[in-house]
Amino acid sequence: MRIGAVNYLNSKPLVWGLEQRAQQSQVRFDLPSRLADSLAAGRLDVALIPTVEFFRSSSYSIASDACVACRGPVLSVKLHFRLPPPDVRSVALDEGSRTSAALTKILLAELHGVSPRWEPLPIGSGLDATAADAVLLIGDRAIQPAAGTFHEVWDLGDVWQTWTGLPFVFAMWIARPGIDTKSIAQLLAASRDDGVQHLDEIAAAAAESLDISQDLARDYLRNNLHFTLGPEELEGLARFRALCIKHQLVSSSSAGPIIENLRDHGCNVR
Repeated sequence: MRIGAVNYLNSKPLVWGLEQRAQQSQVRFDLPSRLADSLAAGRLDVALIPTVEFFRSSSYSIASDACVACRGPVLSVKLHFRLPPPDVRSVALDEGSRTSAALTKILLAELHGVSPRWEPLPIGSGLDATAADAVLLIGDRAIQPAAGTFHEVWDLGDVWQTWTGLPFVFAMWIARPGIDTKSIAQLLAASRDDGVQHLDEIAAAAAESLDISQDLARDYLRNNLHFTLGPEELEGLARFRALCIKHQLVSSSSAGPIIENLRDHGCNVR
């Protein structure tokens, strides 16, 4: 089994001890967007990929109930506005995550009727790398408040939950066609469960490497993130998928298989 994993702080609880548990498998760490490309190309069998990528293939299946989700503020996905949201005409999107980019487009369109010009923000670049009216930052570098003055800053998890009343799922373990997910599901769930029991240890190690306080890292893992794909998360996932189709971010051609996949996991989808 070729497994693609992510090494961001938000996914460390999901991969706690994974390499030791999966000794008969190959575990590769990379950015979520790159893992999605590798899964689509058949270079990986299972990968933790942006949820929007799950919607793009009718042949994908959910491999585990372990996920990266939030039920309110997520802290590590932020849209920084240099102008009031209704006045925004250009947005720079962090190339590290496709789900957050899709969510940004949906929220701006739905809440303010804005359809700006989109430009890429290269992976690793900061806010000063672009003069766009708004800038999306994701991941570890988005956790701490950004330097500079902004009209406002959206925590996308918070904005989504306030608007929909639902959790938001940023990443899931997804399998390519032909992969038996039963054995890998148990392994991935065990890694998640063990990681959740070691959040303090994970936070302590991350604080040093990311140059943030241990309290901030621990609070982020405990209070901002949720790691189980439950019924409410699945409802949020279905709502996000419907909005992606509405705004032509994904095709509706895979609707049937994806809905069946969600129903298999207990989601009441029409």
